[in-house]
Amino acid sequence: MNEPGGPGAAYDKHAYEPFAVTVDLAVLTLRADALHVLLVERGQEPYAGHWALPGGFLLPEESAETAARRELAEETGLADVTGLHLEQLRTYSEPGRDPRMRVVSVAFACLLPGPPDPYGGGDAAEARWVPYDAARGLAFDHDRILADARERVGAKLEYTCLATAFCPPEFTLGELQRVYETVWGTALDRPNFRRKVLATPGFVEPVPGAARLTGGRGKPAALYRAGPARTLHPPLLRPSREGRPA
Repeated sequence: MNEPGGPGAAYDKHAYEPFAVTVDLAVLTLRADALHVLLVERGQEPYAGHWALPGGFLLPEESAETAARRELAEETGLADVTGLHLEQLRTYSEPGRDPRMRVVSVAFACLLPGPPDPYGGGDAAEARWVPYDAARGLAFDHDRILADARERVGAKLEYTCLATAFCPPEFTLGELQRVYETVWGTALDRPNFRRKVLATPGFVEPVPGAARLTGGRGKPAALYRAGPARTLHPPLLRPSREGRPA
């Protein structure tokens, strides 16, 4: 039963300690056949001079996804990036994760194909692509967020068509295979991979009459584009612990 004065009239917003909400973005891409992450150098305290994931505080009238896109543009210069895949990863709410106050962060995993070079802006002194294996000792709990993002992406490669989000609009099967090998950190059997990809309905579609030289003395490789499927049936499982190829 509502109190006199309408819904919420008896609610005291001062009865609870206030806290802030932020967004953090684990932006991943492939550069020089290696997995890279987009980092910013913090220009303000706390952790001034430390490297961190891009992100910042939500404004009162925006959603978490809107804030994520705004912060990416403000801190790295990557606005309206073609092919950007953005998905919510999870919420990080442990007390003490930010020395300023209680801060809850909504983290996003982002994938980019053929990324442009970023530049620092807003409260970020610098922005750059860093090899994933070199991205350690980040500010706040960003090491954990980054590790969670890679694990999420690696798992989704098994049962969705997410791998094509790392690729340009037209790609070879060798380039698609390199996505799996880089994210999973293991080599795959080329003929087996090719057979499974082409046998999966809607995963990729051939680009008629298109081919690309990929090095060496072989003939140009056929080009493909992402198909209409969103999930893989059957899934493309990563190699087992015994080292058997997928």
